[in-house]
Amino acid sequence: MELAPAALHSPAAERNKEVILEALLQLLPEQGIGLEIASGSGQHIAHFSAHMPGWNWLASDPAPEALASIAAWHPLGAPGVQLDVLQTDWALPTSHRSLDALYCANMLHISPWQTCAALMRGAAHHLDAAGLLLVYGPFIQAAVDTAPSNQAFDADLRRRNPAWGLRHLDDVAAQALACQLQLRDAIKMPANNLLLVFEQTSHASASNPVKDPL
Repeated sequence: MELAPAALHSPAAERNKEVILEALLQLLPEQGIGLEIASGSGQHIAHFSAHMPGWNWLASDPAPEALASIAAWHPLGAPGVQLDVLQTDWALPTSHRSLDALYCANMLHISPWQTCAALMRGAAHHLDAAGLLLVYGPFIQAAVDTAPSNQAFDADLRRRNPAWGLRHLDDVAAQALACQLQLRDAIKMPANNLLLVFEQTSHASASNPVKDPL
């Protein structure tokens, strides 16, 4: 595909788009409404849309240059919306105010910590009862040795911006739980990344009812 000059290129997005797609195909139903937060170049949303024909994906990003790149990568898709996750009201179009999936990759470690709580609040507000929040990236796990490459990456991020850095999985899960979102799974991905799967606690209780003791 010949891309417009506005198209940005992320080598990381190019490397991981297929393995993330494979995970989404296993986790999500054949059709639904999805929103990507912090779409960046737009490579992921274009790849997902091409291989998930039953899904209506909408991209979003706060940066105008990212929105131009999204349009270049996915010219036949809906235009991305300018959205800062810290906004109180995400002001989504009517078609995407109720979501079956909310996907966010590689944002939490290159943004202030308060974006985590904001992401969880937005997900809790816009996800349908059975909807999933899917968060991809590197995380620090309790009782699991952090890979040297992730340690170096974390140190480099903090040098560049003290507000950045790899997040502790337990802290992210606690922020989610405060918004009635429960960590259902943490799927190991290549290059020491994880795909975190969150669902609403009410749905988790309904799908896994507590049985009376015998």
